[in-house]
Amino acid sequence: MSRDLLGTVANWQRQYGDVVHVRTWPEHQIIVTDPALVRELLVTQHEALTRWEHGIAVFAQLHGQSVLVSEGQPWRSKRQALLPAFSPKSAQAQVPMLVAATQAALWDWPGRSDDWPIEQALTSLTMDAIARLVFSSPIGEDAGAAEQAVRVASRAADREFYWPLHWPDFMPWKRRKRRALAWLRQFIGRQVERRRARPAADWPDDLLSRLLRLHQAAPQDWPLQAVRDECMTAFLAGHETVASTLTWWSWCMATHPEEQRRAADEVRERLQGRPPSAGDLPRLRRLGFTLQETMRLYPAAPVLISRRCTRPVALGPWRLPARTLFMIPLGLMQRDARWFPEPEAFRPGRFDDAGEPPAPAADAPRGTWMPFGTGPRVCLGQHLASAEMAVIAAMLLQRFRFEVAAGAGAPQPLLHVTLRPAAPLRLKLERRPADSGAC
Repeated sequence: MSRDLLGTVANWQRQYGDVVHVRTWPEHQIIVTDPALVRELLVTQHEALTRWEHGIAVFAQLHGQSVLVSEGQPWRSKRQALLPAFSPKSAQAQVPMLVAATQAALWDWPGRSDDWPIEQALTSLTMDAIARLVFSSPIGEDAGAAEQAVRVASRAADREFYWPLHWPDFMPWKRRKRRALAWLRQFIGRQVERRRARPAADWPDDLLSRLLRLHQAAPQDWPLQAVRDECMTAFLAGHETVASTLTWWSWCMATHPEEQRRAADEVRERLQGRPPSAGDLPRLRRLGFTLQETMRLYPAAPVLISRRCTRPVALGPWRLPARTLFMIPLGLMQRDARWFPEPEAFRPGRFDDAGEPPAPAADAPRGTWMPFGTGPRVCLGQHLASAEMAVIAAMLLQRFRFEVAAGAGAPQPLLHVTLRPAAPLRLKLERRPADSGAC
C-alpha cells in the first residue's frame, strides 16, 4: 500500500467488490467504494465518525490544531467562525485579486517554449495567489524557499502515514523535515507579527485580519497560535490542491487539442480579451466542464482521510463494531464504468446535462463525483478553489496553447498527500496570436 496505494486498492476492488475488509493488525479497516454507502457514512452517520488518529497526528505536526485537524466541538466552532471567509460571496469578491496574481505570474512566462516546467510554474502562481488572499501581499522572494519546504514536508508526511510508530523529529534522518517545518512556521509567524505591528484600523480585509479580530474578541478561544495554525492550513491547502488540479488540467488540454480549442473559443467569445470577472465564471460552461472532468480523473485528494466509528454502525447489510476504520478512495469511485462510460477517457461533455453536483449517468447515485468530499466535512475552501481554478484556466487559454513536449510520455500519478505527476510535468507552450483575445 505504501508503494502504490491507489493501484493496490483498485486491485482489491476488482477482486472483491465495493466493500473490502482489510486486516492490518491491530486494525480492522473497511474500504468502501459504493457511492450510496459512502454517503451513508459521511452524511447520515457522520456523528458516529472521527478521523484516523495516526493520520491526523501526522497532519498536526504542520497544521497544529487548525480546522483541518480539529474534531468535535472545537472543529464545529472553528468551521462556523471561518465559513464567512469562504462563502460563495466571499470567493466572488476575491476574483480581482486572483486576476492580479495571475497577470503578475504570466508576465514572466515565455512566448514559446518546447519544454516549459508547467507544474512548477503553476505551483508558484497558486502559492502567490493564496499569499495575496491570506496576507494581502505577494509571496515575492520567499517563493523558492516556500516551494522547497512544502515539497519536503509533504513527502515526509506521506511516508509517515505508513509508519506504525511516531519517531520523534530530532532523529538524525529527519533533518530535512525539521528544517522545512521550521521555515514554514517562521514564514507564517512573520506575516502575523507584521500585521499585529500595524494599527488595526489599517489592516486589509483578508483572512489574516479576520483571524486576528477573532483573537482580539476572544483571546481564550482564539489564541495567537490558533491564528498561526489557520494561516498555515489556508496557505498550504489553498495552493497545493489548486496547483495539483491545474497541473493535470494542463496535461488534459495538451493531450486533447479539440477540447482545448473549444474551451479557448468559449473564453475568447465570452471575455472578448478582458480579464474574467466573478459574473463571467458561471458563463464559461465549457471551461468548467474541462475542470470538472479533470477533477474526476485526477482528484487532488483521491483518498479521503480514513474515518473511525466511535460506536457500532450499520452500513447497508453489515453491522460493524466500534473502532472500525473506513477508507474512502473517491478516486476509484470517479473512474467506475458503472457511473462513467469510458471512465479512463477525458470527456468534459459528460457533465453538460448534469445537475449539481454533476450526475454523470441517469441511474448514477449521488456521490459518484465528489472531489471536494461531502457531508459536514466537505472542503471548506471549495468555492474559493473553484473560482481560482476557473480564473487561472481562462487566463491561460487566453494567452497560450498547450502541447505535449517532444518525446514525453504520459505522467504517472503519484500520491504525496495530493495527487501529482511522479516526475515534474513539462509541456510545450505557444503563445496565441494577439487577436485571440489575450488581455
